[in-house]
Amino acid sequence: MARRGPEVGTDLLRTAREAFGFDELRPGQAEAMEAVLAGRDVLAVMPTGAGKSAIYQVPALLLDGPVVVVSPLIALQRDQVDGLREDARRGGAVVLNSQLPASAWREARESLRSGDVRFVFLAPEQLARDEVLDELAGSRPRLLVVDEAHCVSSWGHDFRPQYLRLGTAAERLGRPQVVALTATASPQVRAEVVGHLRLRDPLVLVEGFDRPEIDLQVRRYSTADRQRAGVLDSVTSTDGAVVVYVARRRDAEEIAAELRGAGRAAEFYHAGRKRADRDRVLHEFVDGTLDVVVATNAFGMGIDKPDVRAVVHAHVPDSLDSYYQEIGRAARDGEPARAVLHYRPEDLGLRTFFTAGVARPEPLREVAAAVRAHDGPVEPGELRRELGTSATRLAGVVNLLEEVGALAEDERGRLVAGTGGPPPAGAAEAAVELSEQQRSVERSRLEMMRTYAETTACRRRFLLGYFGEELERPCGNCDTCRAGTAQERSDAGAGVGEPFPVGSAVRHPEWGGGQVMHYEDDRVTVLFEEVGYRTLALGLVEERDLLRPA
Repeated sequence: MARRGPEVGTDLLRTAREAFGFDELRPGQAEAMEAVLAGRDVLAVMPTGAGKSAIYQVPALLLDGPVVVVSPLIALQRDQVDGLREDARRGGAVVLNSQLPASAWREARESLRSGDVRFVFLAPEQLARDEVLDELAGSRPRLLVVDEAHCVSSWGHDFRPQYLRLGTAAERLGRPQVVALTATASPQVRAEVVGHLRLRDPLVLVEGFDRPEIDLQVRRYSTADRQRAGVLDSVTSTDGAVVVYVARRRDAEEIAAELRGAGRAAEFYHAGRKRADRDRVLHEFVDGTLDVVVATNAFGMGIDKPDVRAVVHAHVPDSLDSYYQEIGRAARDGEPARAVLHYRPEDLGLRTFFTAGVARPEPLREVAAAVRAHDGPVEPGELRRELGTSATRLAGVVNLLEEVGALAEDERGRLVAGTGGPPPAGAAEAAVELSEQQRSVERSRLEMMRTYAETTACRRRFLLGYFGEELERPCGNCDTCRAGTAQERSDAGAGVGEPFPVGSAVRHPEWGGGQVMHYEDDRVTVLFEEVGYRTLALGLVEERDLLRPA
């Protein structure tokens, strides 16, 4: 039964203090917790270190029934479980993942079935297994928590096709309340999270994206050698823990070796290393044995290390979404830190090469035809074996075909031909067109990354504006503010009118519907649904009537 009334806030704070040792609830936490107790679905977008986990952990102790937590990384699951096991008043937790031996699986299930534990953590792949879903459904979970919820969005920087099945999984679990959590989500990502997870009248809570304690800097280079030297200098001149992000695995290995030669306790981390080695690097970094990790973007999600003093990017990231997520791993203790981007324009070509290609029509036709040939529901696993493809590839193809109405899921997560949907050839054509739109969006995000790196305006205003949050004046804690160019740009644009409010819906004659994100000088940036981010000169917008209220 949903709980309401003034006593709710008192109960939440008392539980937070007694079970978790909180002195008070942070901004946004109390509102989200009260929504959970009131029976509402919740999407909480809060900065790294803002206490997102408490949003479900505290109210769960005031509700009846277990809590299923979907988390993408085993290391992240383990950290959460260890924290809940520290004190019996926190409800206890078990984890279900592919690394557990059969005996541990049985023990975990028994603990959940008997009510000895409140929380169960698992990866999205586990919820694709019928036996796991049936077991969890039998326990009648009260909450389904989706951590790192931006992974559900093909607009996002960390898309994982396995997350697309979670909406169906929720229905098979008896449709408990859903709590979705993420540290970064642009408006389009938020919309996809709500849609794919099938949230019902959710509270969408977006806390401020600003991290004023992080000093934002960009250093530009003309040669790769100077860029590498600059990266090494940024690390060796920083006292304390540093994360260095690189574009390629070999760069991670080379820079880590050079830093060790310079006397820093450095290691590299990428998906090509053995899991045991990756786990060792993570744990040694968290406990302080290592002070520098040089990594690809495979490193970082869920890291619980508050005292990272610098996040250094040796190459330009693929988007400001990725960049914000990665620099957010600095200064979780609230103390000053630096985010330094070492930028060489030529690196943009490498990122363009890495962006996902347009889907090929043959696999799309093949999957659509195979589902139709079954003349009834077919399990994804059976289809995967029949076509000889991987789960990840099949999920990506199925997602595109579902988006164009060629496929659908039944209540058990089986695939069926979409009612009234196009035939296989038409479905493939429509899906390729959708894939082309998604690639256009990816390219537009990379272009926004370039603009951030090259702007002489306040970097923080630009970064926050990308997420639709306006900063009234230059921040004073970035390199362009210190150079004086940010204030000059701000003064120059002070008299320019803003014809549409930030956040308002507009329509362009060629690009269709979009949302106004921010203004800078005499330009407006709009996020269009079909083509991504576009920056338009206000003079041309007015002269050619390019934008109208939607």
